[in-house]
Amino acid sequence: MCHNGEINTLKGNVNLISARQGVAQSDLFQEKLKDLFPIAEPDSSDSGNFDNILEFLMLTGRTLQESIMMMIPEAWQSNEIMNQDKRAFYEYSSSLMEPWDGPASIVFTDGNYIGAVLDRNGLRPSRYYVTKDDKVIMASEVGVLPVDPKMC
Repeated sequence: MCHNGEINTLKGNVNLISARQGVAQSDLFQEKLKDLFPIAEPDSSDSGNFDNILEFLMLTGRTLQESIMMMIPEAWQSNEIMNQDKRAFYEYSSSLMEPWDGPASIVFTDGNYIGAVLDRNGLRPSRYYVTKDDKVIMASEVGVLPVDPKMC
């Protein structure tokens, strides 16, 4: 994962995930769960902590996409046209994790999928192309790389 921007809620996110470690339980990891702690490290960067928590969520059986959606949810509370299943996912996830808010544009991959998401305030721009030969070019502005128009 990498991002352009900053996570303004970092201190609160790190404090809350650290506080939850004391009551965390796992049928999957059982007594070895404590070997994964600390999940977040107070002296680490916003990228480092985001990546640690993303990895932890995936270790608990969530997909990359679910984990990202938990950490960087859409602005769902007032979205009247959102699908009810998606709304239910966000509502449930909000009881487990607070949103990581930017301004930030975050790019992620697990080797099989690649994706990108803006924080829910959408303050950091992102533009992308997928070329005819399946290259993905993404940046905060257009024109960062020369692209043959025949490939677009």
